[in-house]
Amino acid sequence: MPEIITAPIIRSMRTKGEKVVCITAYDAVFGELADAAGADIVLVGDSVGNTVLGYSSTIPVNLEDMVHHTRAVRRGVKRALLIADLPFGSYQSSTEQAVQAAVALVKAGAQAVKLEGSYTQAIAEIIRAGIPVMGHVGMTPQSINLYGGFRVQGKGDHAQGVLNAAKQVQNAGAFAIVLELIPAALSAQITDLLHIPTIGIGAGVNCSGQVQVIYDVLGLSQTPLKHAKSYVAGRESLVSAIKQYTSDVREGVFPGDENSF
Repeated sequence: MPEIITAPIIRSMRTKGEKVVCITAYDAVFGELADAAGADIVLVGDSVGNTVLGYSSTIPVNLEDMVHHTRAVRRGVKRALLIADLPFGSYQSSTEQAVQAAVALVKAGAQAVKLEGSYTQAIAEIIRAGIPVMGHVGMTPQSINLYGGFRVQGKGDHAQGVLNAAKQVQNAGAFAIVLELIPAALSAQITDLLHIPTIGIGAGVNCSGQVQVIYDVLGLSQTPLKHAKSYVAGRESLVSAIKQYTSDVREGVFPGDENSF
């Protein structure tokens, strides 16, 4: 794998049959860890709203939030492709708004941007400005109020709508596309149909790659999700460590001579 990963390299991985590994990060520390672990893509997701900022959804996240966190992650990522989400309200009004928001994220350090839905004109105009775009269809979290919650999309008669949206995103010029919370059989069908990489999250194993929230991978989330897998009991380990610190302070064990000047 090349020393520096670019959008064209990610796109070429589909042709080569190489799986794409994508993981979210929201600060320099986790960005550096994801990069050091060999992730192909580090995504500064608007999921920062749920995971870091304490919101119940991604809706309150604004462009300033995304610029701030993109700058932070950029300081930790040296090799992986850095992609930043366009947050809700930053691209829906006009193609001009979409381009301006994408430019702001690239100036903050992103090498590409991701947006939700089949905003084909916005995708085309952002690309025309020289910025690669990753698409996102299926369960699009910014539409949570429309769906009535985080629900699997593309079941039964609704499958064709997701498939059509994926084709539209590809035809608009996206170099890759996220498929979120859709039936595994549908994601396999979309992957076979498209020639760009499909990056799944809750979409089965037949996608070209996978994306997960780093807090879920590290077992830091309070509520485990069906589509996620914890590779370490991070929350339990950290709570235990902090309890030990608390105990040491209260008992006068910390700081010791080795921690003093």
